[in-house]
Amino acid sequence: MNTVAAGPTVPELVEAAAERYGDRPFLRVGRTARTYAETREAAAAMAGALAAQGCRPGDRVAALLGNRVELVDLFLGCAWLGAVAVPLNTALRGRSLEHALREARPRFLYAEPEPAGRAVEAGYPGTVWVAGETATPHPGEATGPPPHPGGATPLPPSPVRPQDTAAVLFTSGTTGPARGVRCPQAQFVWWGRTVSDALRLTSDDVLFTCLPLFHTNALNTLAQAMTVGACVVVGERFSASRFWRQAADAGATTVHLLGAMVPMLLAGPPGPDDRAHRVWRGLSPATPGPLWEPFRERFGVTLVDGFGSTETNLVIGSTPERHRPGYMGTVRPGFDARVVDGDLGPVPDGTPGELLVRSHRPFAFATGYLGDPEPAPDSWRRTGDRVVREPDGWFRFVDRIKDVIRRRGENISSYEVEAAVRTHPAVVTAAAFPVASELAEDEVMIAVVLRPGCEPDPADLARHCARELPAFAVPRYIETVAELPLTETGKVRKAVLRERGVTPGTWDRDRASGVRAAGSTGRESWRAAGP
Repeated sequence: MNTVAAGPTVPELVEAAAERYGDRPFLRVGRTARTYAETREAAAAMAGALAAQGCRPGDRVAALLGNRVELVDLFLGCAWLGAVAVPLNTALRGRSLEHALREARPRFLYAEPEPAGRAVEAGYPGTVWVAGETATPHPGEATGPPPHPGGATPLPPSPVRPQDTAAVLFTSGTTGPARGVRCPQAQFVWWGRTVSDALRLTSDDVLFTCLPLFHTNALNTLAQAMTVGACVVVGERFSASRFWRQAADAGATTVHLLGAMVPMLLAGPPGPDDRAHRVWRGLSPATPGPLWEPFRERFGVTLVDGFGSTETNLVIGSTPERHRPGYMGTVRPGFDARVVDGDLGPVPDGTPGELLVRSHRPFAFATGYLGDPEPAPDSWRRTGDRVVREPDGWFRFVDRIKDVIRRRGENISSYEVEAAVRTHPAVVTAAAFPVASELAEDEVMIAVVLRPGCEPDPADLARHCARELPAFAVPRYIETVAELPLTETGKVRKAVLRERGVTPGTWDRDRASGVRAAGSTGRESWRAAGP
């Protein structure tokens, strides 16, 4: 695999890729298509446009932009100038938007019209640039139209260092308030190197992502492509019904997914688009093991799993030729991982514990959260994930530590409950979470999304779970929902489910007659709708 010999900063990566790959296609987003050489020119010109608007190295520039070329330009232009891009979740509003803006303290905000108005309502006091317009929606300090590389005077790259912050990316906030992560220049370069190596990318590849560019998964496809000279196509928001047609139109050989998207794609009816594409591999962290082989059989795509986060890098992963369904993979070169107990002492292989990770690559990890001191570059980082390391070095995800359910003195993995529920033929996806028990611990509740044409039969699902799970993990409460509350990156907002809890429409196993005797050997099916 030929890769560019770039130093560990984004401008060096852009320049090295342009020198090596020149007129090769690099980016397609919306109606814009650019070569590598044109991308370098756009980054330098965007830096000039930002500087002309008063932006200086170290300034933070927030964005409330969808998957459009302006966000790519802003990220690369800020990195080139030495400013800091702060891509924000476009769904933020009210207090959550106030929180993000207060934490990030950006000097400038570049937004589409509607979220720009939301930011003003949230009290943002700085300069607002509105995409596609020349005016600001409030009497701020705007000096002109939004910065744009077209016609701007290009600047030489600023002398940024690998440890300098290139972007602040906010966590999903599924278990608490979202936190701004300081992502250094080198972290993006290492993301490009580690993921392109794990996926075995080459200059002949076309990467397709419809994940939001404010998330590290999608943003780092730019670095992955630059590392090997591939092309990246940025699509609009994920749609299970249109996904394979969009991938085919992109000419994609590689797709970027999240594990939650896999059951959604499998739930759709088979059709001619299932194999009418060139995709043969997909990066899909947290894919449920039982879905791995059905996905490959139906779509012809080999899934690659792994562990990485906004704060870290691809520390653990598999490859297209070396994988194990249901496992994250093994430790990648340049990183360490260990599993520890509550006192941070090591636990034996095969024992669940918290995952700690460490990097030997310079500034491949984030330099901390906004407002926190920088950790030592080679220090162990806590992940908050409960995992198991097998004796042969393969790691298996168990649960987020905060999502573990405590019932009858046992720790129950919500992830494993969800995996069992999803094996029922009528279930598209599910979320398991704790609700209050009369015994001062937790009860297990699941919210279930059914396949089209199926009617709820919670007693049947309870019997199914009794065959797949230990008795203490079988859900007591089952509720059918049209959809799960998700973040923009496809993670289930379990805090919403926990807060809602048991409703009048929730089925209670303890109150249903005959369910305690579940465990029949036949494979019942959820009732199909109709006569």
